[in-house]
Amino acid sequence: MRKLNALLMVCFALVFASTVQGQTNTGVNNAELNGNYAFTFNGLTGNANGSVVFAAVGRFTADGAGNVTNGELDTNGVGPGSQLTALTFTGTYSIGADNRGVMSLNIPGGARLAFAIMANGNAQFIEMDAAGGTGTIGSGTMEKVDATAYSTARIAGDYAFGAAGFDNANNRAAIAGRFTSNGTGTLTNAAGDVNAYGTDYSMTFTAANYTVSNTVTGRGSMNLAFTFGGTPDSLNFVFYIVNSGKLFVMESDAVTTATPLLNGVVVQQQIPVGGFTNASLNGNMVIYLTGRSVCGGGTGSVPKAGAGLLTANGNGAFSLTYDENYCRAPNSFTNAPGTYGVASNGRASITVGGFSLVAYLVNLNEIFLFVADPNVLFGFGEPQAAGSFTNGTLKGTYAGFATYPAAFGVVVFSGEFSADGATPTGNITGAEDIGVPGGPVSGATFKATYSVASSPTNGRGTMTVTSGTGGNAVIYMISASKFAAVSLNDPNPAVLIFELSSISPALSLSSLTLSPTSVIGGTQSSTGTVTLSGAAPAGGAQVALASSNTAAARVPASVTVAAGATSATFTVSTSAVTASTAVTISAAFGGVTRTASITVAPAPPPAPTLSSLTLNPTSVVGGAQFSTGTVTLSGAAPAGGAQVALSSSNTAAATVPSSVTVVAGATSATFTVSTSAVAALTAVTISAAYGGVTRTASLTVAPAPPPPATLSSLTLNPTRVIGGPQSSTGTVTLSGAAPAGGAQVALSSSNTAAARVSSSVTVAAGATSATFTVSTSAVTASTAVTISAAYGGVTRTASITVAPTPPPPATLSSLTLSPTSVIGGLQTSTGTVTLSAPAPAGGATVALSSSNGAARLPSSVFIPAGATSATFTVNTSIVLFSTSATISASYNGTTRTAGLSVLL
Repeated sequence: MRKLNALLMVCFALVFASTVQGQTNTGVNNAELNGNYAFTFNGLTGNANGSVVFAAVGRFTADGAGNVTNGELDTNGVGPGSQLTALTFTGTYSIGADNRGVMSLNIPGGARLAFAIMANGNAQFIEMDAAGGTGTIGSGTMEKVDATAYSTARIAGDYAFGAAGFDNANNRAAIAGRFTSNGTGTLTNAAGDVNAYGTDYSMTFTAANYTVSNTVTGRGSMNLAFTFGGTPDSLNFVFYIVNSGKLFVMESDAVTTATPLLNGVVVQQQIPVGGFTNASLNGNMVIYLTGRSVCGGGTGSVPKAGAGLLTANGNGAFSLTYDENYCRAPNSFTNAPGTYGVASNGRASITVGGFSLVAYLVNLNEIFLFVADPNVLFGFGEPQAAGSFTNGTLKGTYAGFATYPAAFGVVVFSGEFSADGATPTGNITGAEDIGVPGGPVSGATFKATYSVASSPTNGRGTMTVTSGTGGNAVIYMISASKFAAVSLNDPNPAVLIFELSSISPALSLSSLTLSPTSVIGGTQSSTGTVTLSGAAPAGGAQVALASSNTAAARVPASVTVAAGATSATFTVSTSAVTASTAVTISAAFGGVTRTASITVAPAPPPAPTLSSLTLNPTSVVGGAQFSTGTVTLSGAAPAGGAQVALSSSNTAAATVPSSVTVVAGATSATFTVSTSAVAALTAVTISAAYGGVTRTASLTVAPAPPPPATLSSLTLNPTRVIGGPQSSTGTVTLSGAAPAGGAQVALSSSNTAAARVSSSVTVAAGATSATFTVSTSAVTASTAVTISAAYGGVTRTASITVAPTPPPPATLSSLTLSPTSVIGGLQTSTGTVTLSAPAPAGGATVALSSSNGAARLPSSVFIPAGATSATFTVNTSIVLFSTSATISASYNGTTRTAGLSVLL
C-alpha cells in the first residue's frame, strides 16, 4: 500500500528483495483466515528527506486456503499516485502454526503485509515494504464482515465516530462526534469537535449524508458539511462496512495544509433510555492515546503516546493514573483529580490537571477521546472488566501490534506472544514481524518480563523487553484478554495493543440462549447467556458477540466468562421498531459460533384514553327533555370493551348511568342524561373518566316554560247599538302574556251586513289584551250578530244587537183649550196637549204654566206611554173685569201656547 510512484516502486522492490527475512509460515493455519474481511490502515510514507501521511481502507475475501479474491481498496496520501479509488486486487497469504501470517497483494508495485490472528478470527497487521530508509510503514486491523449489512438501509440508528491524521506538512488533527442515520442516506442530530492543529473547535453541522455505492463490496461514501470557528468546511470520506454497527472510514479529499488526511472508525452508539448522563461514566476505564509533540522549542515534532486508568464516580468527578512517553522521556501521575460533564447526546467535557479533553461516548464507559492541546492526542477509552488484575490474569497467547504510528521512525510490529502468568514475575515470549524504514524483520524473537498489580492502580503493570521491540513499557489491563502498553524509553513510541490470540482447543462455546426471545423494542431488553464446554481458564474467556441488526437489537462487543466459570450473561438492548423484526445474535469462542434469535416487536399502540365527552343538546327542559352523551376514546377499545365511569354534579337536576361501555374495537358509545323538573335555570357538569383521563361537559337544565297563552275571553261594549251611527268596542283577553312578536287573534262576524270586524287584532308582546272596533250598518229591524275571536286553539264569542234607527223623539205638537173663553170663577176650560208621536216608555210629562193667576192649572200633565195626548183642567177665578191668560205647555224642548179669555 505505497504511493504509486514508478521510480520508488522499483527501488522498493530491489531493496525489499535484498533485506526481508523469510517468514517460516507453512500455511498450516490458512483456514483461520476465511471469509469476507474489511481493513483499515494508518501509516506514513518517507525517505531521507522526510515523510508524509498515508492511509488505506478496503475489503477482501479469504478462501481459507491461502488465496485472496474480490479485493478492493482506496488509498490517500500526499503526492502523485497516492490516491487510489476502488482499486480491485487479488493476493495470497500463508499462516503458520503460531498464527502469524504474511499476505502479498497484487496491486501496482506490490504490497507485503505481516499479520497475527486473534481469537475472534480478526487480525492485526503491519506493512513490511520499507527498506533502505524509503517506503511505507504502518499498521491496521482486518475484521470479519457481515455482508448482509452492505446497504444504505442497514446503516441506521445512532453512531459515534473518531478519526485522526496529518496534513501534507505533518500537522496533526483529530475529530470526534456523533450522528443519527435514518437508513436512507441522511445523517441528522450531528454533533462533533475538531482539534485543528492544536485548537479545539465545536463543529456546527449544516448537512451530512452517506450512501452505500457498492452493495457487493460494502463500499460507500460520506459527506460532512459544517462550520468551525466561523469557517465553513466540508469533509468527504470513503468507507467500507464491517457490519451495520461499524464502518472503517478514510477521508478522500486531497491532502493539503487546510485538509488533513483523517482515518478512523464509525461505530454504533448505544444511547441509554433518556440519553447519556454523568452516570454513563462510572467505574474504571482504560484510555490510550497517540499524538505528536514539539519538544524543547524545536521546530520538529516527535511521537507521543500514553495510557492510563480513569476511574469515574458517575457524578462528574474522577481520578486518573496515567503514563506517557512525552518528548522521548517517561512522564506519569497517579490519582490526579478531574471533573467531567456528559451531555445527553454523549459529548463529554473533561478537565484534569489544567488540560481539557473532549470525548464522545459510544457506550457506558466507552469513548472516543482527544486532548484539546497542540499535541492532538487522540485515542479510545474502554471499560475495564470487573475484578482484580494480577500476573495470573495476564496469561495465555496474545496477538500484539503497534497502533497508529505518528512518525516514520516508529517501529511497527505484529506478532504472537505467550504469557505464563507467573508470580511475582511473569514471562512473555514470542515472535514478531517488524516494519521499519531500514527494512523488515520477520520472525524476530521476543522476550520480556512483566508484573501486574491490582493495587494501587488495578491492572497497571510494567514490562521489560530483553529481546525485540518495546523497551521498558507500562501495561494497563483492559480485561484478561486485552491490554494496552506504552514504551517509556522508545524514542518513537506508539500505543501497543495485545488481544487474546488462541484458547485451549478443549474449550469451546457450547450454547447461546436469550431470555426472553420476544421483546418490545426500545422499552424491553433480553438477557443473553453464553455457556462454555468447560471452565474458563485463568484470566477468563472473552466471547465475541454480534447482532445481525444493530438498529433493532444491540449487544456489547464481547462478554467475559470469569476464570473457573462456565457461563456469563449479557444484555441485549433494543430500539424502537416499526414492524416486528427478527434479529440473530451471534456469539463466537474457541472457533465455534452459536446463534440465537430474538424478535423485536413494535411498541403496542398506547392504551386508549378518554378523548372527549359531548352532550346533545346542551340545554334541555327539566323533566320534559333529555340529552344524549357521547364518550370517544383516543383509540379502539380493548378486548372486553372499555367501561367509562359517568357522574353528574347535580343528580337532582340531571342523572346519568354509573358507566357506559365502549365495545371492543369501537371508539365511542352513547348514553342518556335524564332530567328532572327545576324551578330555576340550573347548570350541571357531566363527567366521564377512563384510562386516567377525565372529561367534562356542561348541561343547562331549564324550568318548564309556562303553557302558551290561549284566548281567555271576548267582550263587547256596548252590546246594543244603532246600526250605522253607532259602533261597539271589542276586547280580547289572553290567559297569559303574549309571546315575543305578539299574539295575532283572528276575528270574524256572523253577519257582516249588520256588524263588521277586522280580520285580526294583535296583542302586543308581554300584554294580555287588545281592543278592536265593531262597525255597524243601518238595519231595518233589530238584528243579533255574533262576533268570534280565535287564538291558541280557543275560540270565544260575544253577541251584539244592531237596532234600526229609532223615530225622532216625540215633541209637543199642540196645546188646545176648550172653551177658549170662560166666565171667571164660574166656568173652567179643558186643555189638551198632543205629542208628535206616542209618548215613550214611562210616559211623557208635559210642563204647564199660566201667565195670569185668573187662570189656574196643574204644573204638568202626564201622557201615558204610547198615548199621544192628555187633558188637564184650567180653573178660573172671578175677575172684576174681563182678562186674558196665556196657557203654556212644554215638552222635549218644545213649547206650545194657547190663549184663554176670562170674562167678568
